[in-house]
Amino acid sequence: MLSASLAAAQGASATAARAAGLPNRTHRVRNVVLVHGAYADGSSWSKVIPLLQHAGMNVTAVQNPLTSLADDAAATRFALARQDGPVILAAHSYGGTVISEVGLAHNVAGLVYVAARAPEAGEDFAALSARFPTPPVTSGVITSDGFRWLNKRAFLRDFANGVTRQEALTLYAAQGLLSTTPPTTSAAAWQTKPSWYAVSKDDRTINPDLERFMARRMKAQTIEVNAGHLSLISRPKDIAELILTAASTVS
Repeated sequence: MLSASLAAAQGASATAARAAGLPNRTHRVRNVVLVHGAYADGSSWSKVIPLLQHAGMNVTAVQNPLTSLADDAAATRFALARQDGPVILAAHSYGGTVISEVGLAHNVAGLVYVAARAPEAGEDFAALSARFPTPPVTSGVITSDGFRWLNKRAFLRDFANGVTRQEALTLYAAQGLLSTTPPTTSAAAWQTKPSWYAVSKDDRTINPDLERFMARRMKAQTIEVNAGHLSLISRPKDIAELILTAASTVS
């Protein structure tokens, strides 16, 4: 039986969720850790975070240094260690590699991939990607001094398609540089943890059919979003709902 204080807290969360236009659910998991991808930082989750908070979730956005998979995994493990209970671990884009690596942590209850990489342990993601048509963003990748980033044209046209120009320009100014060292994982947490996947149907950064392939391979509960690569910005409600679905259905 729920205590009076817990019942009151869940009632307040339900009211906030309805105000944000989100479904009313009882969440078995209250903590969410969000992992950003390449060419971005933690602020890329800025439209999803308030929706999750309004639904009563405790949210932490990781700031990945993007200097190596080991460094990004360490930053995410540190965020997981600070949580006070089970966690939904969600990632966008390259961040999917990170959560595949660290998602076996004892307090991770489920994984959510948002237009994200989902490699097998030891898999060469570049080789996997080559089995599908090359995404348009590739033409705008610049490589120098051990890092890669996107030129302005590719960032606005391909990486941030579907995002308003002003938002895209702001994101471009804060673009995170990604290490050129291949991020090869030693684990594939999605093989043992419940997983969800949001395919971006208009993605010009990761081929949508590659996203569908990875979602099927991991047997993820999958939605398809009418969005480009940055669905977490252009369709934040859809992404927040998927994370909340995970939080309400994991055991």
